[in-house]
Amino acid sequence: MAVSIIRNARIVNEGTITEGDLLIRNQRIERIGGSISYPGAAHETEASGKYLMPGLIDDQVHFREPGLTHKGDLFTESRAAVAGGITSFMEMPNTVPQATTQQLLSEKYARASEVSAANYSFFMGTTNHNLEEILATDPKTVCGVKIFMGSSTGDMLVDSPSVLESVFARSPMLIATHCEDEATIRRNSEAAKLQFGDAVPMEQHPIIRDTEACWLSSSFAVSLAKKHGTRLHILHISTAKELDLFDNSLPLEQKHITAEACIHHLWFSDADYASKGSLIKWNPAVKSASDRDAIRQAVLDNRIDVIATDHAPHTLEEKERSYFNAPSGGPLVQHALPALLDLVQQGWCDITRIAEKTAHAPAILFRIPERGFIREGYFADLVLVDTEAPFIVHRDNLLYKCKWSPFEGHSFSSQVLKTWVNGHMVYSDGKIDDSILGMRLSFKHD
Repeated sequence: MAVSIIRNARIVNEGTITEGDLLIRNQRIERIGGSISYPGAAHETEASGKYLMPGLIDDQVHFREPGLTHKGDLFTESRAAVAGGITSFMEMPNTVPQATTQQLLSEKYARASEVSAANYSFFMGTTNHNLEEILATDPKTVCGVKIFMGSSTGDMLVDSPSVLESVFARSPMLIATHCEDEATIRRNSEAAKLQFGDAVPMEQHPIIRDTEACWLSSSFAVSLAKKHGTRLHILHISTAKELDLFDNSLPLEQKHITAEACIHHLWFSDADYASKGSLIKWNPAVKSASDRDAIRQAVLDNRIDVIATDHAPHTLEEKERSYFNAPSGGPLVQHALPALLDLVQQGWCDITRIAEKTAHAPAILFRIPERGFIREGYFADLVLVDTEAPFIVHRDNLLYKCKWSPFEGHSFSSQVLKTWVNGHMVYSDGKIDDSILGMRLSFKHD
């Protein structure tokens, strides 16, 4: 029976910061209060001056297993995640083979049970031909159905109107969408080729994958969700225009249409392509500073409900190719929380809002029981951070298998000290306990 006490922490939870102790026993938070004592032996962590937050729940990662493990895998990327304070993740289906059958989905769960340092769930993938497989998905044990309504890494574009209608009408669970209009992207791509030939600059990425491409697809997804009463979650919002699609008049528990912002769209702008190039090439594209600022405001006013990473590693060799040959995506899980805490230092919001958007809100949106909050009786998924401990990102301290970061050379103001997954200290002061494994997430379903 593992018993731990975290002492004198600044506990960040549900809009407040309170100083006190926290007792962990049998994987859960047993008690929160001042000067907790325990009659038996307990491992103690002194946290004076440090912030104890609920572990982050990242609703969008690409950990590349199976089939793309030269980029990353469930072992390496989950280790990077817990080092960044992420205690639970939801992984996408665009692997090789794609997770579009119940058998392939179950194989991913089996592999995660053997190697994942964090808690895990996997989205069921959608194609133009697998509706019956989707309908067989258990909404109590799988986080959702993913639809690529625009091509990205992999070949999972769903472009059949009748298929989209059927999935939105009949899905037993939340649908998460990547929304970019394929016809618009193809038209803009051809225009770029005519202008630049084979030497299309990376600065063209937000012009090729422009605001209109995002708006056309997102608005279409919202119209389908409203027509069929579907629970729709639109991933990685990248434009100011799309924000008009989302409502902040209802509490999150009552929303059927929700939205996500990602770290790169909150941090970078198109001005950064000159120095970062393909290292900030994501789909949807990083766009203008005004788009970035609008997304930041929408997080604060609850039009955007959660913050995630869209962690999607590729090798440097792959990223250094020419524009149309360089894949989109980059590694983020290890540095998402430090990046958000830098934004706190800059005055964007306070640390309680970070806990809300990265832990509380994902737990509510995906209906994950007994996680996402620092509450007695809940699983002890926790992260201890020091907001006065600067560190510089360099390749020697990267845990990503791809061994690069768009933040390389940046000095963050805060760092993750320790991470607990289900009450077990999996990460501490730069070291990971590989004997600790996460659990499969479960979900409430009406």
